[in-house]
Amino acid sequence: MTPTSLSMDVRAPAMRRVLISGASISGPALAYWLHRSGFAVTVVEKAGALRDGGYPIDVRGTAVEVVRRMGILPQLQDAHIDLRRCTFLDADGSKVASVAPSAVAGSVEGQDLEVRRGDLAAALHAMVRDDVEFLFGDSIDTLDQSEQGADVTFHSGQQRTFDLVVGADGMHSRTRESLFGPEEQFHHYLGYCFAIFTMPNTFGLSREVMLWNTPGKAAALYAVGDDDELHAFLTFHQPEPPFDVLRNPDAQRNLVAAAFASAGWEVPGMVNAMRDANDLFFDTAGQIRMPHWSSGRVALVGDAAYAPSFLTGQGSSLALAGAYLLADALATDRDHAAAFAAYERGVREFVAMNQALVDNGAATLFPITVRALEQRNTMLRGLVTMPSAPARPAHSALALPEFTPRP
Repeated sequence: MTPTSLSMDVRAPAMRRVLISGASISGPALAYWLHRSGFAVTVVEKAGALRDGGYPIDVRGTAVEVVRRMGILPQLQDAHIDLRRCTFLDADGSKVASVAPSAVAGSVEGQDLEVRRGDLAAALHAMVRDDVEFLFGDSIDTLDQSEQGADVTFHSGQQRTFDLVVGADGMHSRTRESLFGPEEQFHHYLGYCFAIFTMPNTFGLSREVMLWNTPGKAAALYAVGDDDELHAFLTFHQPEPPFDVLRNPDAQRNLVAAAFASAGWEVPGMVNAMRDANDLFFDTAGQIRMPHWSSGRVALVGDAAYAPSFLTGQGSSLALAGAYLLADALATDRDHAAAFAAYERGVREFVAMNQALVDNGAATLFPITVRALEQRNTMLRGLVTMPSAPARPAHSALALPEFTPRP
């Protein structure tokens, strides 16, 4: 080797190989920023293809700045649902109050976004599909770490070695389980179960939400546009997590039906629609709370590390902000241990602030006692006369460093 070739090797370190497990929100976002910094990125996703459709999600505060820097803000603004009103109903279906959605969602009208989950996932995927390797219909079976790298065996039987692995595979992350232990160690149950599905829009609803409540139960009909389909939500208080039904769709349907057996308004029809729905999504409301988000060459991002629960409306925004800051840390420091530590320092306080928005059944929109429901209704009636553009909530704002691609 000549002195010239030696110096070239020093100036041009080897491209680092990163495997990301999960192709939903935080995975493709992380892939985009890592690719910009010269990483060779592979994304593995157990689903056979990109998942479209899905319920509406929020992109708020810092996350809006992330998608602006990615160049997809105009696309998401075009996809913004732009709800006109949110109407709250009491037990017999009479109106309690009708308010601007931003007044109860913790968002800033005219700045924050609400889009279909599939629209955000598709926009993120489109940004990286030509530059990043995607392995759909596959998953990580085993992962063994050494000083040289992380040896991964995929479910397909393929074996490869990566410098780093990132779990972006959601609240029920298998990456987290394989490295840190069972989910029960980190799952903080918030006292609610929920079912989401689509049903025919036979109510003439358009760009609005109707939310029915009794203590400990809520039913919502969500019209994201003017079409003939609604997103339906059934949420109920459950003191202990029903782990025995989480993998049994029939048991889930029976549990939800039993919870709403005596409900009024349009709830009986919603329960019937749930029984026939082919897109039912059932889960518990909970948070992932971990003392550390990395182990050796493996780190977690998004819901896999710090799911705040759907009750906060901040899951997607945390995923986007966390992906950006993890990528920035890895681009800044080639020592992955130092980079992972910097990532945690930069995000943990923001995560804690968002997770503190709801705790142990204290969800503002879903009270579990008569007194709490009366207090919430009084607050809603007061909101009708309040300004519709509140100041930026602290839980949605996080200072971002300027991302500069590094060799």
